[in-house]
Amino acid sequence: MEQGRAREATAPVAPAPRAAASGASGALEGAQAAASGGVRVPEQARADVCEPVRGEHTHSERPEPPRGLTRTADGSGSVGRTSGPGHSVRRHSVRGQILAALRNALVGGELVPGEVYSAPVLAGRFGVSATPVREAMQQLALEGAVETVPNRGFRVTLRTPGEIAELTEVRALLEVPVMLRLARTVPAERWAEIRPLAEATHASAALGDRAAYAECDRAFHRAVLSLSGNQHLVAIADDVHRRSQWPPVGAPAVRRADLIAHAADHLALLDALGAGDLPLVQSLVRAHFTGERNTA
Repeated sequence: MEQGRAREATAPVAPAPRAAASGASGALEGAQAAASGGVRVPEQARADVCEPVRGEHTHSERPEPPRGLTRTADGSGSVGRTSGPGHSVRRHSVRGQILAALRNALVGGELVPGEVYSAPVLAGRFGVSATPVREAMQQLALEGAVETVPNRGFRVTLRTPGEIAELTEVRALLEVPVMLRLARTVPAERWAEIRPLAEATHASAALGDRAAYAECDRAFHRAVLSLSGNQHLVAIADDVHRRSQWPPVGAPAVRRADLIAHAADHLALLDALGAGDLPLVQSLVRAHFTGERNTA
């Protein structure tokens, strides 16, 4: 069992009130249907599109469980301890929501690289049992985000700028050729259907919410690549994209202005794709990945 000497986690664990921004709610709401191929995303599943589980950072109060969970007296976070398919679905939902919240905490820097986090301590902050937290952390270990520390918990992986650069190179190798092909073959009206997702990235950037922006950013790229019809490509590219969003050691805080500039790339890219402007598409995608924009 993890011991108390592991650092007490600071990951967000309860939904925070949504900040108000002009046009933000409409853009995020419209993005949900577009990201799911036109299917309305249920309230409980919205975190998987581009609206992550958010949380409080209060140490003096017991936090509420992630959105959609119902805390019971036994602390399991599910409705009772019944057996059967229903219980299995509830447990999967708990684990999935905690995994989403932990991923958001990684992107936001609330899970600090190099620090060890105890599953029982995290579970106490989420208001659930340690099992789904441990299972979520094990998934993160498979993804390379954390590593298991025997008898203590999980250490957040120390990532270097060099590793992020390598992931950026892989993303470019995967996405640039596909987008160039799509620019030649996809009609302009299909790009218009994806525009709400681009607008959602701009809305989340305007709020300055790095974790929410990361979700919207990946949702946009998934939607674009999905037009290729190659779901294996979409899955691999999304995994690489997610890994590239984890901040390296000593990375400065991301400014809202940086997020807004990054989001503006999505709108410009859609215009270039719709116009079939291949040189501009290639230039925009590479600059989007590296952050090296022509400001002249």
